[in-house]
Amino acid sequence: SGAEEKGIRLARPGRFRSVTGQGVTGEVDGHAVAAGSARLLESLGIEAVGLTRQAGRQSAEGRTVMLIAVNGRAAGLVAVADPVKGSAAEAVRDLHAGGIRIVMLTGDSRAAAEAVAGKLGIDEAHYGVLPEQKAGLVKRLQAEGRIVAMAGDGINDAPALAQAHVGIAMGTGADAAMESAGITLVKGDLRGMVRAWRLSRATMRNIRQNLFFAFVYNALGVPIAAGALYPFFGILLSPIIAAAAMSFSSVSVIGNSLRLGRARL
Repeated sequence: SGAEEKGIRLARPGRFRSVTGQGVTGEVDGHAVAAGSARLLESLGIEAVGLTRQAGRQSAEGRTVMLIAVNGRAAGLVAVADPVKGSAAEAVRDLHAGGIRIVMLTGDSRAAAEAVAGKLGIDEAHYGVLPEQKAGLVKRLQAEGRIVAMAGDGINDAPALAQAHVGIAMGTGADAAMESAGITLVKGDLRGMVRAWRLSRATMRNIRQNLFFAFVYNALGVPIAAGALYPFFGILLSPIIAAAAMSFSSVSVIGNSLRLGRARL
């Protein structure tokens, strides 16, 4: 739409090919065009040394750089800035406060990855990662005995989302990511991960409380109902009272569970 507003005619590409994790190639108005990472141009045998310095400066500022080649020669670059969401820093800070280690996996360059990681305070950053490598890194963390939650929004994130113990997709992302994940954040707000984590902890705490209440209640009530105290104290429990007590046990568990609705997330 931006090109149309400026009156720029968009040519229809031919022989289009997408190279996973690297870029795209095709023909435009009879010219062979390639757009993507330095790795893509290297695989095509195209020398792009002249653009390296400028690409490095752009990457250091947190931008994603795509190199452009036309007819087998480097022609220029496009730097795309994907601003860090304002909620990202807050989400990382809250997760850190809960003792969670944050690892970033990105296909971007080292400079871009380190710029974003430094800005957000991310513990560990892996750059130049291909889609299958993301899933491999998740497997490695799992092999170390870690519980892994993976958040992503792109098609390339789908294998890692499926591999993780908990996959979290952004509702604003690709359908493949949402299908592979167990949780979808409708608004794509990273603070939703913090709320989901807090809710899960509150739920597990509530479950343990309910199990404790039920165990204690039955450990005391069942022997009394069976007449265990009759030989010593002459106490018998009326069936009506026993039935009412059993109902009260269920009500107390339900009431305790309903407290989750007032949990601060």
